[in-house]
Amino acid sequence: MKREEYERKIRGIDFFEARERLYGVAQNTGLIYSNVFSKESGNQVYIKPENLQNTGSFKIRGAYNKISKLPEEERSNGLIASSAGNHAQGVAYAANRLGVKSTIVMPAGTPLIKVEATKSYGAEVVLYGDFYDDAYREARRLGDENGYVFIHPFNDRDVIEGQGTIALELLEEIPDLECIVVPVGGGGLISGVALAAKQIKPDIMVIGVEPEGAKTLRTSLDMGCVTCLEKVRTIADGVAVKEAGDLTFEVVKNMVDDIVVVSEFEIMEAFLILLDKHKLVGENAGVLALAGTKKLGFKDKKVAAIVSGGNIDVLTMSSMISRGLISRGRIFSFKVDLQDKPGELLKISKILSEQNGNVIKLEHNQLKSIDRFMEVELEVTVETNGHGHIERIVKALSEEGYSVDRI
Repeated sequence: MKREEYERKIRGIDFFEARERLYGVAQNTGLIYSNVFSKESGNQVYIKPENLQNTGSFKIRGAYNKISKLPEEERSNGLIASSAGNHAQGVAYAANRLGVKSTIVMPAGTPLIKVEATKSYGAEVVLYGDFYDDAYREARRLGDENGYVFIHPFNDRDVIEGQGTIALELLEEIPDLECIVVPVGGGGLISGVALAAKQIKPDIMVIGVEPEGAKTLRTSLDMGCVTCLEKVRTIADGVAVKEAGDLTFEVVKNMVDDIVVVSEFEIMEAFLILLDKHKLVGENAGVLALAGTKKLGFKDKKVAAIVSGGNIDVLTMSSMISRGLISRGRIFSFKVDLQDKPGELLKISKILSEQNGNVIKLEHNQLKSIDRFMEVELEVTVETNGHGHIERIVKALSEEGYSVDRI
């Protein structure tokens, strides 16, 4: 997209009018200061909890703003959208509130909690494909076939306008805010936040965060053009987008200061800290900004991290907690081979007790050893107090002649 075309497309976006439109629909989710994320990042970190928003994510802002601006004759045809979950709920909620029929196409693997929530707002749900991009193509096909108006989840100026109202709230609450950290999928949220924030405070930094398995905009920026990933694979299903939009790419290229990338383990850690220390539930994509606060490359600045959503099913949450505990060094699982004779298990127990390791699971199995009459394989899961504690346990076991194999 040429610079003139880009400027023409964003001209006339009015975030203050969008906020008026959203009055009584979207909540002003106030900021929460985080001691733990501040300490880990070296900055003053404030959480913007859009997981507490109506429908459980920021998506209601852009969806309602877009649909409310449609002419009545277009609305009457019905609406269609594609989404991995949160945009679906935003469109369904907005359509229901405005008395419009909506159809949502979601990837077949979308968590059940998001599918059921979308249906609860009155939308018809069609499950199709493995990824967002598959659902997108099917939604486009159905829209053309039935004359529905397609509501794009990110590459739309009215959607971007609605998402940008978050930045107004941030800067009204903390006028001297120095950086906003934003989860990134297709780029609608960060585009709106960057445009709105820099209209008010041109020198504010806006930094996006993507997972390693879906670094769509990071790759596009590096290549210098919109680039479609061959595949996406990440636990952050809400941002599993293969290709950003042309409009969002141009906004990010011109207005965003950086896009950083985080690992799956860093996402799990952020999820666990948010739950453990703040008693807030963020979905995998929702905690990306918090995971990215440790990679900002500066210290001692006021930073707002947007938790973009909290729609996560209980089974996924349980798995995230377990993985997060492991990545934080709160749980340590290992196996050792013991001689098959009395007293060997007692020795291991004594070492763990002396190192203040609390055993929460133990399996003593003769059948796993090749020579079951000579050796026994012991698997142990211990509650620990961090990676330093784990290293002390491993050292103590090694000094007693045991070879520790981490699980």
